[in-house]
Amino acid sequence: MKYITVEEAIEAPGLRLVLTAGVPGPWGESAKAILSYKEIPFTPVYQQGGGENRALKAWTGQTSAPVAVYEDRPPICHWLDLLMLAEQLAPARPLLPEDMAPRARVIGLSALIVGVDGFGFNRRLQMLAPMMAVDPVPEIAVTLGAKYGYSEQARKNSTERLQAISALLDAGLAAQQAEGSDYFVGDSVTAVDFYWANFAGMVLPLGPRDNPMPDPVRATYESSDGETRACITPRLEAHRDMMYRRHIALPLDF
Repeated sequence: MKYITVEEAIEAPGLRLVLTAGVPGPWGESAKAILSYKEIPFTPVYQQGGGENRALKAWTGQTSAPVAVYEDRPPICHWLDLLMLAEQLAPARPLLPEDMAPRARVIGLSALIVGVDGFGFNRRLQMLAPMMAVDPVPEIAVTLGAKYGYSEQARKNSTERLQAISALLDAGLAAQQAEGSDYFVGDSVTAVDFYWANFAGMVLPLGPRDNPMPDPVRATYESSDGETRACITPRLEAHRDMMYRRHIALPLDF
């Protein structure tokens, strides 16, 4: 993927999307997949994972990715704000139902995957654990651990949290399939389907041909822990694969 710098992005028109370069971060990949599905063009902006990103902080108020800046509107970085911007820019391809009950279910399930203390949040704590066990702890791990609330207790709780979320998603998908739907909510694709497809890769990434991530990153993403690996049930893995066949272009480009 060809990136522009923050300095270039400040002067650029349209939608600019700040992304962590060189890795398939699930928050960024979800944003990209949603924008692509909705056929919303965007300009990728470079962010260094774990770096100081001083220019980005001066522009957007924070150093993480993804961040979306549309025209002269304020920057947005929360996953739900990004989704709502996409809904506003391309309402003809909705990923949130109009009816309130299924709309609330899509947002709620998405939060369990993407949000604080969700699937991605807890898997990220697990991924930090090997670095936090080194003496001395690498500086980047100290920074990320403080940023994401790492503690030994949080790490110990992470597997149980992943299992609970996985069980809920699996049961919900089973109920949907019994009604003849391949998707988590309703009869058509919604945001939660995109989020699950991308966040499942934090435990079971696609193979090198479809996801050409650097080997050290792959080693971090792939879980060797049996309890965590079991969170990607056969049903949830099949749903992930279906989403890439139907809705998300491969190979991934980051």
